[in-house]
Amino acid sequence: MIDAIQFGSKKIDFSLEYSNRKSLGITVTPELSVLVKAPIDTSIEKVKEKLRKKAPWIIRQQSFFLSFHPKTPARKFIGGETHLYLGRQYRLQIHLGKDESVKLKGKFIEVTTSEKSRAKDLLNDWYLQHAKTKFHAIAQPLIDKFKKHKVEPSSIVFRDMPTRWGSCTPKGKIILNPELIKAPKGCIEYVIIHELCHLIHHDHTQKFVDLQTKEMKDWIKWKTKLEKLLA
Repeated sequence: MIDAIQFGSKKIDFSLEYSNRKSLGITVTPELSVLVKAPIDTSIEKVKEKLRKKAPWIIRQQSFFLSFHPKTPARKFIGGETHLYLGRQYRLQIHLGKDESVKLKGKFIEVTTSEKSRAKDLLNDWYLQHAKTKFHAIAQPLIDKFKKHKVEPSSIVFRDMPTRWGSCTPKGKIILNPELIKAPKGCIEYVIIHELCHLIHHDHTQKFVDLQTKEMKDWIKWKTKLEKLLA
């Protein structure tokens, strides 16, 4: 069932599921959803009372996950529009030609295309290919560093994720959003380190935060930069 509580000026929606369990559990998902699992005989009043007590934690978790939500404004794929690459802004230049290509040249991203309508697809393909090359190069030293913890990702893959910058599966596969190629190297390192920490600590406990801080002392700086740059 779906319900909600009011905490100050904030409304917290939640989904409630009853099951054969002894205690009530609250989970905040990376998509910002609040899931409650309760023993079968738990009243809705008791559920809401527990949620109100945990509301500050719920809001903190939602705020934390929100920083991983890509919010890049829609860019136009026309000459003169600015596009980001590794944290820097470049102006798009579109040239008509038979040999299609995308190249960085000074302060410009030059797209040569047989039809202007293809500029978007060509540029997105270029971003994806550069993401694959750059992310692996950035990730490898960090993966080697984490071997001291006796962990290593099973693989690194790329997937468009409208609500996340990265994720880590239970089997150790790290998934990265290719949109990250628009952010500075430090932001990319931050997301990769965040996911590598999940190989050791699956939830965002204090131990997770302590490990992340140990491996990247200035992670808050890069987290903030990622939020601001691609907001």
